[in-house]
Amino acid sequence: MAALTIFSRSYLSSQGLGVWLIPCSVVRCFGAGVRSAVESRYAVKAGVPFPGAKSFSQSASGSAAGPGAELRVYHLEAELAGIVVFGINRPQSKNAISKNLVEMMSKAIKEIKCDKNVRTVVLRSEVPGIFCAGADLKERAKMHPSEVGPFVSKGRNLINELGNLPMPTIAVLDGAALGGGLEMALACDIRVAATSAKMGLVETKLAIIPGAGGTQRLPRIVGVSLAKELIFSGRVLDGTEAKAIGLVSHVVEQNESGDAAYHRALSLAREFLPQVDLKTGLAIEEACYAQVIPTKDRIEGLNAFREKRLPRYTGE
Repeated sequence: MAALTIFSRSYLSSQGLGVWLIPCSVVRCFGAGVRSAVESRYAVKAGVPFPGAKSFSQSASGSAAGPGAELRVYHLEAELAGIVVFGINRPQSKNAISKNLVEMMSKAIKEIKCDKNVRTVVLRSEVPGIFCAGADLKERAKMHPSEVGPFVSKGRNLINELGNLPMPTIAVLDGAALGGGLEMALACDIRVAATSAKMGLVETKLAIIPGAGGTQRLPRIVGVSLAKELIFSGRVLDGTEAKAIGLVSHVVEQNESGDAAYHRALSLAREFLPQVDLKTGLAIEEACYAQVIPTKDRIEGLNAFREKRLPRYTGE
């Protein structure tokens, strides 16, 4: 997940600014004057590129990034510049996680990981009614037992890579997210669901257990006891139930085109876009540091270090 460190709160509050440090030396500033989120009209129908978006990018060697690509990556433009959308597109298998999809997503994540122009990543499905049905069991049934372990490890690594992206990530659940599909969504910072969405870790019904982080991320989100209940039973929740237990951050009524959660996700992503350049961010940092120089706590910290004892801070 996006690892963020906030510092010099008093100065930032007085200036209406927040400075965030993230890996890859990207410094951002979020202003208090952020535009009110407006429902974006940049909707994507299944298989149709975004209006106002750059053409989808090549996501894996040998895979055409066209209508038949299993993953399409869009760099939005105009007022949505800085938002990158990953669109999963495997309609024939309900977006099930295959060897090829794992390879394509890993490559796409690597390409944007340290791109300073990428401010938010939105993960969605381009297949109506489905987010991701989990592992491609038809493909797995053809694997030799010796292949299964390494494949599961690659899938786990992919989801970890998604969770470790330095920028905010939003999972869009306009349809079913089951098994590995929900585990993928759990790795994102924020989950937005339609009321009609279905989600659950259903692996125990197949005589296996969640194998891509679900046993670890779900209890950290909803609590240990409830996570055990959901995993043991393989229960499937709808969007409203998921919101009630904190599994998703936002739930919206589904619309006729089946992309209500995507609209809400874009509204959230727009709130993350205001920024300053590195030079301005460093100037803010300098001003913040200047405020701590005359404090008693700074002197106490230095004295405690020299005297090899715990500091006794007073907030002065």
